[in-house]
Amino acid sequence: MSRRIAREVAFKALFQVDIGKCRAELALRRSKEDYSVGEIEELFIGELVTGTLEKLNQLDSLIAKHLVKWEINRLSAVDRNLLRLGLFEILYRHDIPPAVSINEALELAKKYGSSGEAVGFINGVLDRVAGELFAQD
Repeated sequence: MSRRIAREVAFKALFQVDIGKCRAELALRRSKEDYSVGEIEELFIGELVTGTLEKLNQLDSLIAKHLVKWEINRLSAVDRNLLRLGLFEILYRHDIPPAVSINEALELAKKYGSSGEAVGFINGVLDRVAGELFAQD
């Protein structure tokens, strides 16, 4: 399994938690059903989901700060969770370059995005956040 597929599994779990209000463990189990998940991927998926959920308030605040004429609760659940996942990677996975995290979020947006504009929207928000974060370095 590639990291791209692992991210897809993590995204599906986050989406289920957000929409279905189900527990993360159940969402993870359901999301992995159609995939052969190895031990390394299992850890990566778990870190993404657990980390994103643990930092949810911080992630949502940062996303909301960078939305232009939008509120986070008005975003589609797909877009909201792709932003959360991408931003979690940018902030907390220092082994992954921010450009890779943004690109991976965009690939998932192409597949699952709520509209034809989702890719550009997600790119804009993540790029603004990353630009602000790394302008401080």
